[in-house]
Amino acid sequence: MAKGSKVVIIGGGHNGLTCAFYLARAGCAVTVLERRDVVGGAAVTEEFHPGFRNSVASYTVSLLNPRIIRDLDLAGHGLRIVERRAANFLPLDDGRSLVLGEGRTHAEVAQFSPADADRLDAYGERLERIADVLRDVVLQTPPNMVEGGLAALGELLKGAALGGRLAKLDVTARRDLLALFSQSAGDWLDGWFESDPIKAAYGFDGVVGNYASPYTPGSAYVLLHHVFGEVNGKRGAWGHAIGGMGAITQAMAKACLAAGVDIRVASPVREVLVRDGRAVGVKTEDGETHAADVVVSNLNPKLLFGSLVDPAHLPGDFRERITRFKVGSGTFRMNVALSGLPRFTSRPDAGDHMTAGIIMAPSLAYMDRAYMDARAFGWSRAPIVEMLIPSTLDDTLAPPGQHVASLFCQHVTPAFADGRTWDQCREEVADLMIATVDRYAPGFKDLVIGRQVLSPLDLERTFGLIGGDIFHGALSLDQLFSARPVLGHGDYRTPIRGLFQCGSGTHPGGGVTGAPGHNAAREILRRV
Repeated sequence: MAKGSKVVIIGGGHNGLTCAFYLARAGCAVTVLERRDVVGGAAVTEEFHPGFRNSVASYTVSLLNPRIIRDLDLAGHGLRIVERRAANFLPLDDGRSLVLGEGRTHAEVAQFSPADADRLDAYGERLERIADVLRDVVLQTPPNMVEGGLAALGELLKGAALGGRLAKLDVTARRDLLALFSQSAGDWLDGWFESDPIKAAYGFDGVVGNYASPYTPGSAYVLLHHVFGEVNGKRGAWGHAIGGMGAITQAMAKACLAAGVDIRVASPVREVLVRDGRAVGVKTEDGETHAADVVVSNLNPKLLFGSLVDPAHLPGDFRERITRFKVGSGTFRMNVALSGLPRFTSRPDAGDHMTAGIIMAPSLAYMDRAYMDARAFGWSRAPIVEMLIPSTLDDTLAPPGQHVASLFCQHVTPAFADGRTWDQCREEVADLMIATVDRYAPGFKDLVIGRQVLSPLDLERTFGLIGGDIFHGALSLDQLFSARPVLGHGDYRTPIRGLFQCGSGTHPGGGVTGAPGHNAAREILRRV
């Protein structure tokens, strides 16, 4: 694409900012239009109670791609990421607990099963080999289904390159790859371990953002999706951005401004303007028109094509497929201001475990019942709760001696089918989530001095996460790689010339990665 070409990006989330940076660095004139009064999308830090700040929606760091961190010089723009001192803490109903983390996992697991402890190294090595395959393709554009000619040849060669990477795997790894893309997380873990706690600690990743049982086929991939990240060069680690997740997107915004990007907040887009089959700009809610050579959407594909594009401009089959695009992860998010640090029955003293992801779901069977209950009732009456207390690592978030907690809760229905609404049920479910934590940490409820509650409907209204979907579309086999969001448009292009997508509804999917934005920018710069 020629230098000086005008580009408008709809949405200032982390992928929109990443895409904007690469395009501006290449010489494009880039404008980002953000609906809210702050950039960052779901990766923002806000004060939710006087004196208490937290990552409002996205809440932890691992998948942010190292190349993007380097290219945007996020550290130079103020970003600092620290590693959790423990990975996961699983308190149990019988007063015992399991803590996972470097140098301690083997001994912790051996309390429950020496055989499981002896299998940990082999499990980690084999999972890591498959995670390496994902790392190889994260910053690649998937092969695209196109009609014949030179374009088809190019896609064939792209597919052959991917095949070459897979051919380097031995038979064992290929079998693991097939299993992880097709099996349930429960079946995968049951094949490795015998004790409930270790299966629960690992299996939680199979239901994160996934409105499904851990025994739903395909959930093993969701587990895999959460393990290919790294923090400060350490693969598989999880961390915290000092200042919250908003520190990431604020650093990205600074990189964009330094590259010449025009970022405009409080500028919701009403319509993508299309003329003769080509996107020629956008119109905002206040009637302002922005002409562009290229329009890029950072929105959920269902929002883009369902709300901003006239259906008459789309092929019938494409419209039908977008209508069927599966969204709705059933996520319920809370941010809680605490007068002090909770004390868990199983480990009452302060320690590294308080910096971990605290998983309150003691077994895969518990997670399975939680999903079934939500399907029947609307929410799990014995819910899955993961709690982080980021103020144990970051004293900028709360007053001295006090703390903030992120509660990431599942399962809840993305939308009720019986006439109820989340506006009616929000506070009742929030009370249940607090009570669930209180069960493992008695007195937790009394520590709560303020709370912010975000139901699936609130996440949709505020951040455009339809049905509370943190991934902008289910990570199911029919919605991955070349088929994300629709087969034939897995290369960030759309049926409308000059209209591209750069959000998590494209490859490689959700999480704060920056990869869709990076990849979309590369494809835009290649357009002729």
